Amino acid sequence: MSAFLYSLPHTVQALIATIFTWAVTAFGAGIVFLFKKVNKNVLDAMLGFSAGVMISASFWSLLSPAAEMSQSLNMNTVFVLLSGFLSGGILLFCGDKLFSRLERSKGYAENSGSKRRCMLLIFSITLHNIPEGMAVGVAFGSLKYGLKGATLAGACLLALGIGLQNFPEGTAVSLPLMREGYSRPRAFFYGQLSGIVEPIAGVLGSILVLWVRFMLPYLLAFAAGAMIYVVVEELIPESQTNGRKDLMALFTLFGFSAMMLLDIALS
Repeated sequence: MSAFLYSLPHTVQALIATIFTWAVTAFGAGIVFLFKKVNKNVLDAMLGFSAGVMISASFWSLLSPAAEMSQSLNMNTVFVLLSGFLSGGILLFCGDKLFSRLERSKGYAENSGSKRRCMLLIFSITLHNIPEGMAVGVAFGSLKYGLKGATLAGACLLALGIGLQNFPEGTAVSLPLMREGYSRPRAFFYGQLSGIVEPIAGVLGSILVLWVRFMLPYLLAFAAGAMIYVVVEELIPESQTNGRKDLMALFTLFGFSAMMLLDIALS
């Protein structure tokens, strides 16, 4: 199997690998089909768990690799992380304000908070998946140029790690959407849709590998800022509306721990 994979063009390798990572996202989003009816406590717990997943992914999957990559490329690590992180958060802040203004101008008062929360959640996870897809594409594209440390096994391991991390991320999108009243098929559709950008970004990364390598640290930090904004602005406050908010806080810790263990075990 490895010999067959190695014989393929590197862009095809990247496409296959990122289709796998997208498929795992879809499996995670498919969790919504396992429940006939989910009560508020369960949904709030999953919301808190999703917040923990996103906080953990922001550091272990995004900021930490961005720091290591910027150092290896002799970039100013502080500038890359700070500018990327703040840009991601500020973009979502501006998008939040713009979305609210558009709703008011059209007279959409009812459920406006729910719509904004869903849009921010989908947007932030999608932003997170773009640099991850590019990272996989760069790993496979690097094989063509013989870059230091570039191996087929390493590229496959990276795709496996990102794929496994995508499972809770698919759930992090679909369950909150279901909580806001979306039907199961619609919540699943948007959950898996957040990962469909990975094959596109993966192929692009494999083609533009030498240029994208210098952009990846910034893109990773950018996605981290976007995710933290959504967690602080929407997910944690919403989960804390539950009467058992102390228990919901524990689920945030559980989500963080689960994602952290995945990242450490697969790094």
